[in-house]
Amino acid sequence: MPSRPARALAPQFALVALFTAGYLAPYLLPTIVGRLSAGLGLGPSPAGLVGSILLLGSASAGFTLAARADRVGPRRAARLGLTAMVVGYGVAAATHELPLVVLGAVVGGFGSGTSTAVAAAGIAGRPDPHRASALGLLSVSATAGALYLTLPRLGGGHALPFVAIAALAMAVWPTTGALAPPTRPGVPAAREAPGAPGVPLGAAAPSATPLPHRRAGTTLAGAILLWSMAQNALWGVSGRIGLTQAGLSEVALGAVFAVALGAGLAGVVAAGALGSRLGRAVPIGAGTALIAGCVLLSSAAVTPASFAAGEIAWNALYPVVLSYVLGLAASLDPRGRWAVLVGSASSLGVACGPVTGSVLSEAAGYQGMGLTLCALLLLVAAPMTAVARHASGRPLVPGSVRRRGGAPAAVLAATTTPTPALVPQLGAPEQDIAPIRLDTPADRATRSGFDLARPSDRA
Repeated sequence: MPSRPARALAPQFALVALFTAGYLAPYLLPTIVGRLSAGLGLGPSPAGLVGSILLLGSASAGFTLAARADRVGPRRAARLGLTAMVVGYGVAAATHELPLVVLGAVVGGFGSGTSTAVAAAGIAGRPDPHRASALGLLSVSATAGALYLTLPRLGGGHALPFVAIAALAMAVWPTTGALAPPTRPGVPAAREAPGAPGVPLGAAAPSATPLPHRRAGTTLAGAILLWSMAQNALWGVSGRIGLTQAGLSEVALGAVFAVALGAGLAGVVAAGALGSRLGRAVPIGAGTALIAGCVLLSSAAVTPASFAAGEIAWNALYPVVLSYVLGLAASLDPRGRWAVLVGSASSLGVACGPVTGSVLSEAAGYQGMGLTLCALLLLVAAPMTAVARHASGRPLVPGSVRRRGGAPAAVLAATTTPTPALVPQLGAPEQDIAPIRLDTPADRATRSGFDLARPSDRA
C-alpha cells in the first residue's frame, strides 16, 4: 500500500505531466511551422496559418471546458484530451495531404488545450499554485529542449514533431489514474482539499459560486492574449530568422533553441526560489519590459551570436513571467476558473501568433515586426502590473501560516486546504469556557488566619 506522502504527491505529478503534454505543441511551434513549410511546400503565411489553427483548437478547448470541469471530472477530461492528441497528431504525422494535416492539427490542438485546462484547474487548487506552475514550466522546457536537440538528427519532414507530441501523450496517460473521477449526480462534493486522492478537482465549492474578481480577471485575460500573441509572433518565425537572416544551419538552430530552453529552465528554477519575495507586480512588469528588449534584439539579429543572445535571454525571461501570471490567475479563484480562462486566452494569443508574425514580417520585415511587437508588449505591461498590484492574493483564513519570504500562505494557497486538527476550523462550534480561580496571596493568608494588612493599620 503506498504511503501517504506518495499518495499526496501523485495528483501533483499527474497535473505536471498533463501540463507538459498540453504545452509541448506551443513550445515546438517554430520547428512545426518550419517543417510544414519545407515538407509540404507551403509558404511562410500558409505554414503559419496551420500552426495558428492547431493552437486555435487548443484555445477553444479551454473555453469549452472552463464551465464544465466539475461535471466532466478531471480524469475523464484528461483522458479525452490525451486521446485526441494521439489521434489528431498521429493523423497529421501519417499523411502529406494538407486537408488531413490541418484536420489532425485541429483535433490534436483540442486535445492539448483540454490537457492544459485540466492541469490549470488542478494547479489552482494546489497549496502553492505559483510553485506548481513553475514546476510544470520546468518540465515542459526540459522536454522541448531535449526534442530540439534530438529531432534535427532524426531526419526532416513534418511528421517527427507530431509523433513526439503524440508519444508524450501516450506516456502521460497512466498518470491520469491519480486524478479524481467525476462527481456522481446527487452526491455532494467532498470537503477535502482539491487535488487530494479521490476528491474531484474544483469540487470544494458549489457550482453556483459566482466568479470573483471579474474586472481584474477580464483585464488579465485580455492582456495575456496580446502578451502571448506578441511572444509567439516572434517565436513562430524565429526559425526562419535564424536560418535566413542570421545564417544558422538547422542543426545549429536546434542547438540554439535547446540552449535557450535550458536558460528557461534556469529562469523557472530562479522564479521558484524567489517565490513571493518581490510580489507579482515587479516580476510581471519589469520582466515584460525586458522581454520587449529581447524581441528587438532577436528580430534585428544578422549574426549567429546576436541571434543566440536574443533568443537565450528571451527564453530565460519568458517562463519566469508566465509562471507569475499563471500564479496570479490561480490566486483570483481557488476553483481554478480564472486559471482556465486566462490560460485559454493565452492559448488564443498563441494561436494568433504565427499568422501575426508571418504577416508583419512580410509587410515590414523582421526588424519592423520586432518594433511593433516591442511596442505592444510595453503597452500590455501596464494593465498586467496593475492587476498584480491590486487584485492578487486570497483572503487570510484561520489556520494560515506564514511561508518563507514573509507572504501569508493564504495569499499563495487555496483557502480549501485542510488545516491540522489542532488549529480551530472556520465555522467550528465554540468550546465551553471553564472558570479558573486565581489563588492570590491574600486568599492564602485569609485561609491561614493571618492578616496581611499594613503594620500601621493594625495599631
